[in-house]
Amino acid sequence: QVQLVESGGGLVQAGGSLRLSCAASGTDFSINIGGWYRQAPGKQRDLVAAINSGGSTNYADSVKGRFTISRSNAKNTVYLQMNSLKPEDTAVYYCNAKSGWAGSRWIYDYWGQGTQVTVSS
Repeated sequence: QVQLVESGGGLVQAGGSLRLSCAASGTDFSINIGGWYRQAPGKQRDLVAAINSGGSTNYADSVKGRFTISRSNAKNTVYLQMNSLKPEDTAVYYCNAKSGWAGSRWIYDYWGQGTQVTVSS
């Protein structure tokens, strides 16, 4: 049984910072692709940032230069440092972890429970 445990969400004023963490637990599971997604009320869930096993990253255009995704392989954890937060960053943030590429799909694809990030103006 694999669980992704998220932490670090909360309420912050515009211009502030938050750091999200996503720790994967479970035997014999190592994160290959770690990602953060967000979903605002009435909107679809969108990718915010992702990092692969080699450390390569990609970001949504709306967060480039403000957010940084990183990982600790030793802790099997993915982080999202969010700086210069804006009210439009308000959403539920979900962690995603993938592992086991089968040629056309990921065998293991897990989601966290979500953590609320609210940015006040």
